[in-house]
Amino acid sequence: MTDSEPPALELMADRDGERLDQFLARRLDGASRSQTRQMIDEGLVRIDGALERPAYKLRFGQLINVHSRRSTPLEAPVDIELSVVFEDEHLAVIDKQAGLTVHPAPGETQPTLIAAILHRWPEVSRIAEDDPQTDPLRPGLVHRLDRDTTGLLMIAKTAAALRSLQDQLRERSIDKRYAAITVGAPDPPAGLIDAPIGRDPADPRRMAILDRGRSAQTGYETLERFSDAALLSCQLITGRTHQIRVHLAAIGHPIAGDTMYGLSTEAIDRQALHAGALSFQHPASGETVSLSADPPPDMRRLLVELRGGALLLGGQPMPLSSRGAADTVNRQSGASRRRRRRRTQRIR
Repeated sequence: MTDSEPPALELMADRDGERLDQFLARRLDGASRSQTRQMIDEGLVRIDGALERPAYKLRFGQLINVHSRRSTPLEAPVDIELSVVFEDEHLAVIDKQAGLTVHPAPGETQPTLIAAILHRWPEVSRIAEDDPQTDPLRPGLVHRLDRDTTGLLMIAKTAAALRSLQDQLRERSIDKRYAAITVGAPDPPAGLIDAPIGRDPADPRRMAILDRGRSAQTGYETLERFSDAALLSCQLITGRTHQIRVHLAAIGHPIAGDTMYGLSTEAIDRQALHAGALSFQHPASGETVSLSADPPPDMRRLLVELRGGALLLGGQPMPLSSRGAADTVNRQSGASRRRRRRRTQRIR
């Protein structure tokens, strides 16, 4: 932060037990709850110097600093090993490891991928100078993967490359395919899940299928069936937070190891989800770039065990029948379709 950058706004909590997002919406003229939640999620708000979640309950007298995007300091560069699959002067594509958070967020205390990007490619910090519309706190970041999801992730090195790749995302011309090991096998074995996703009103850490949610579509195809599991190829048509995890759980087949939307298993200690294939138009040459990355060792090991007859759940019953869950998705997305004149869930 430099002297020329705008100073942080300092506020003091005047009510004990008020939610942070409610406090900001009340104290910041013209700010809605959704806007204040976005500010908090982007790391622009600190309470006594610490990042917190929107639902954080304030204590009377606590100091709340609200930063502009320009006044919030970038994460310090950190040397974190990255597996680079593709690189030129315009962009890079990495095979992200499990356990690495993509960008700073409330409650995150470890260095993130942003710190690794700034160490390996310090030039990306200048992207915001070339294009004021970009987020200076997430330099070069085209899209994201969940902390424990592995696989291919694009990083732009220039403002022009970032604009091109983000435009392709908005136009849905980038082909992203994921490998997922699920609890049980879906019936039918291939289909399209079309159900809107929004923030779970009961738990802001989770996403859920909601009538008022944003349009979301995931295609899936069963590649292998096992005793109580399956290997799926999933096509991410839209890009909502936790989309594949939420959609597969909604049809009764949560991803193995996904404790947020399914159940734990001793077979793997994270969600068995890997972004394994990516195809996009190169932002400079216009040529199609197609890349792939094999699943990491923990997923490969699990597949070997399942092919040998091992049980994913160790004999536990399935948490939810696939047909009952699919019916729930149909009912919820059907109401949304009537309002938005769009398709309901298709399972074929």
